[in-house]
Amino acid sequence: MATPDFILALREKIGNDPLWLSGVTAVVLREGHVLLAQRADSGEWTAVTGIIDPGEQPADAAVREVREETGVEAVPERLAMVHVTDPVVYGNGDQAQYLDLVFRLSWQSGDPYPADGENTATRWFPLDALPPMTDDMIARIAAAAADEAAARFVVSPRPGHGHRAADSPAG
Repeated sequence: MATPDFILALREKIGNDPLWLSGVTAVVLREGHVLLAQRADSGEWTAVTGIIDPGEQPADAAVREVREETGVEAVPERLAMVHVTDPVVYGNGDQAQYLDLVFRLSWQSGDPYPADGENTATRWFPLDALPPMTDDMIARIAAAAADEAAARFVVSPRPGHGHRAADSPAG
């Protein structure tokens, strides 16, 4: 996985200490199908994910990540979900946690392929026949596939005691 230069520069200063980062999940839809990528590091099927570069608009990051990872051109339709991921510890000991913005995108052109080495495969899956995935990734895809005008916000009932979907768009 390619680590952005700005993160490498931060890691030189803070080592493996936790980083709070902004990320996107790009859920690309096409005629009842969702574009998924099989990650090279874990073998898991996921929607396209990535880190927002400093100063980059989040929707632009979603479009860029889809293009870089799958070769597909897509257009953002709406922000579908806002949530915080669980903390991550990478193989080298780096720690991170992400504010993740889930976008629904519509396919415009291109046949998917593993374009940048971060994935070993890419393909369209029917929304009702997804491969095995984490509950978290299924929730992201469901939020994007839903015909809702407002984004879903995930809130904790009490700090540090798990997450639940907000009952209303205002949370």
